[in-house]
Formats: sequence, structure tokens, C-alpha cells
Amino acid sequence: MSLADELLADLEEAGDEGEDGLYPGDEGEKEGLEDIPEEMEVDYSGAESVSSIAKLRNSKQFSEIMDKIAIYVEKQRKNSEVSGPVEADPEYKLIVAANNLTVEIENELNIIHKFVRDKYSKRFPELESLVPNSLDYVRTVKELGNNLDKCKNNENLQQILTNATIMVVSVTASTTQGTMLGEDELKRLEEACDMALELNQSKHRIYEYVESRMSFIAPNLSVIVGASTAAKIMGIAGGLTNLSKMPACNLMLLGTQKRTLSGFSSTAVLPHTGYIYHCDVVQTLPPDLRRKAARLVSAKCTLASRVDSFHESADGKVGYDLKEEMEKKFDKWQEPPPVKTVKPLPAPLDGQRKKRGGRRYRKMKERLGLTEIRKHANRMTFAEIEDDAYQEDLGFSLGQLGKSGSGRVRQAQVNEATKARISKSLQRKLQKQNMTYGGRSSVRDNSSGTSSSVAFTPLQGLEIVNPHAAEKKVAEANQKYFSNMAEFLKVKKEGEGK
Repeated sequence: MSLADELLADLEEAGDEGEDGLYPGDEGEKEGLEDIPEEMEVDYSGAESVSSIAKLRNSKQFSEIMDKIAIYVEKQRKNSEVSGPVEADPEYKLIVAANNLTVEIENELNIIHKFVRDKYSKRFPELESLVPNSLDYVRTVKELGNNLDKCKNNENLQQILTNATIMVVSVTASTTQGTMLGEDELKRLEEACDMALELNQSKHRIYEYVESRMSFIAPNLSVIVGASTAAKIMGIAGGLTNLSKMPACNLMLLGTQKRTLSGFSSTAVLPHTGYIYHCDVVQTLPPDLRRKAARLVSAKCTLASRVDSFHESADGKVGYDLKEEMEKKFDKWQEPPPVKTVKPLPAPLDGQRKKRGGRRYRKMKERLGLTEIRKHANRMTFAEIEDDAYQEDLGFSLGQLGKSGSGRVRQAQVNEATKARISKSLQRKLQKQNMTYGGRSSVRDNSSGTSSSVAFTPLQGLEIVNPHAAEKKVAEANQKYFSNMAEFLKVKKEGEGK
């Protein structure tokens, strides 16, 4: 049993269970079952001829539409001939019918491709995986037939496949396990291939006709997305008037592809993408920008369709303006980011702050600084066991407080910022006041008596000097000129008393 038969059996069992009432289903589940393509349900290997399964080519509807297209192609129409709603125009109805016919042709081509593949798998089963495109597969089957040696140096095959694919096909054909086909089977295959190629030509003829007529039906819409995409959108929407009433978010979903891949695989199916996403305007952009661009194009198409529904801007000026606006946005999206330059920091707005200094600042530092007692308490002697100050506080000691040594290893560093500066004149004055002939004496300094009043002079050698003698002379001079009791004498000039 093939994979398709197993899937169908499972679906039939699920349907039987739903009828029994075990799994009641709603309408949405029924619609999901209808989405299953017919090509997977039917095996065409047992079909006698392609005409029994592909009936569109010989139908009355197909022949009538193609005949009308041939008649209207010879006529040339102008934009001024369209008056009133465009849906009332007979040629517009033909365009809508032709668009619907192209969808049926696509389905018919898929059926024919399945038929040819099932028949030709007897002769060359590996060709299906080597040539995935349906039309290329049909053309290759028609060219090769029973004789697989035609792969080498075949000019017709080179126009269908690439050189690399031809090489792989020729190598695989030499090792294939397929069997020869009969004459009747070859005729059926040729008939199916001819029908597929003929339907493909009819589809292209319809596209050319629709594109030529979209210039007067929807000129602005055709300028934005192209005549072919515009015709497809109008056909699915049910006319230009219905398209103009549709919001942009719904317009973007028109033409969404259903899952038609074998095995219900959805790896190659993009969700929420329709004809607008696959048009040339969107596909020229990078993949990461296509969804964003599709939303923008659908919005512009909505505006253009509303303009066309009222037969305004017949020359397509609105469409060209909207397209130019879109292209500018596309270019803006694809611009590289600007180069980041290292900018210097701006100048601060606030000015320089005032800094305190001088005697007031020094006094504040002295007041807040460590005292000598605290410095001695924080100082410890190296390699000496300290006594704890309290029994409960282990490791807390008074440092160098109450000890004979200062504990300093080096001389105390004087802070130059807080040290008072004395002018040179004041230093000389203080030096003169401290200078005496006898040097430091016990009488002058009130010392302990170790100082002596004996002075060394260069003339007499040892000399006993009275230190109070110099002070007495200075005191007498000060008493004479700078005493509190002294007064200035007023000298009278001659003639003042008279």
C-alpha cells in the first residue's frame, strides 16, 4: 500500500468514527478535508488515456473563451470607451472569465503531469527526482521516449534543461532499472505531453491578452504591480468595484496557495502570501524585506483600485506617483547604516566652582584633623605585645599613649598645604631677636642651668658676658623714644608768640 492509500484509509476511518458520533466534527473540519488535492486521492497509472481524466481542453467553455479572446485581440479600444461601472463592460466579463480559466488550466496541468509521471515511471523512475518542474518533466519525456541514449549531445534537450542536469540525467539513465514501454503507452504519453504543452500555450495567450486590456480597465493598478498580477487580483476579488471596497490586509491574502505538495508537506508554502507577495515588485527585494514590502504594496494597490473604479487618472499618473513613493521607501530600507563617528564630549555648561582656601580653610582642616592623642593611640610599636585596655575587648589597646618612646620610625611628614608660611623679613626679625652674645643662657631662657653665660669671641677668647646688658641698652632706647610717657616737643617759631 502506497503512502497516499494509507493516508486515505486513515481519513476514511476518521470520517466513519465521526458519523458514529465518537468524534463529532464541525464545518471547519469538513473544509479541511476538502483542501486535500485530488491528485493524491487518485492513481492515474491505470488510466487508459489522458482524455478520460483531463477534460478541460475539449470543453465548450474553453473553446468559447479562446474564440472571444481571438476576436477582441484584433480590436483596439481606448480609455474613453469605458463609461459607468467597469463590471458592466462585456470585455471586462471576458477578462474575469479568462482569469478563472487560467486557474483551471493550472489544475489541469498538474493532473496531466501526474498522469505522465505514473506512466513514465515504468521506463525511467529516477527522472521525477532529477527534474522537479512539471513542464520541464513533460518536455523531457516527450524528447526521450523509450530511447534514453538521446540525452547525450541533444540540442533540443539543452534548451529545456541545464548542462549539469543533462549530465546527471544521462548518467542515471545508463544505470536505471526501468523496462521498455509499448507502442500504445508511448502514444498515450505523447498525447498527454502535447495536451500539456498546448494548455500552457493557451495560458500564456490569455495572460498576454489580459495584460494588453488592463491598461484601460485599471491603468493605475497595472502600473504598480503589473498587468498580470492586477488581472489575477481582480479576478479573485470579483471585479474592480469589489477590489476597491476591500481593505489592504485582505488584499494581500488574495491568491494564497493551498498545500498541494506530496505528503501534506508545507515546507515550501509561505503562509499569508498571495499574488502581491509573488509579484516582481516584491520579489526583487531581499527575503527579509519581502513581507514588509508586500504590506506596503497592498496598501498602495487599494488606493489605486479606488481611483480606477471611478475612472480617474486614466493616464496612470496616480499609479506612477504611488510606485515612485514605494521605490523611495524600498531604497531607504536597503541603505547601509551610517558610520558611527567618535564625537567629543560637549563643553560643560556650568562654570568653574569656587574653591575655598587660605587661613580659614587651614583652620577647618586642623579642627577636623587627627589630634596628637588620637595619633599616639593609633600608633603601635613593632614586635611588642600590647596590653589590652579592657578585659572584654580583645585587641583594643591605647597604642603609644603613656609610653616613653614616640614609636616613630621616620620623621613626621609636614603637610605643605596646611603649613603656615613665614615671610623672609619676619624670619630675619625673629632671628635677630633670638640672637645674643652669650648664646643660650640660664638667666635668659630660664633653663635648668645647663646653659652657660661664657661666650667665645675672636679677640679675647673666653669672655663672661652679661646677657642683660644688651637688653638694658635696648630698653633705655625704647624708653627714650617709644615710651608711653614720652611726648613730642612743640617748637615755637620766632614771631608766633608776639
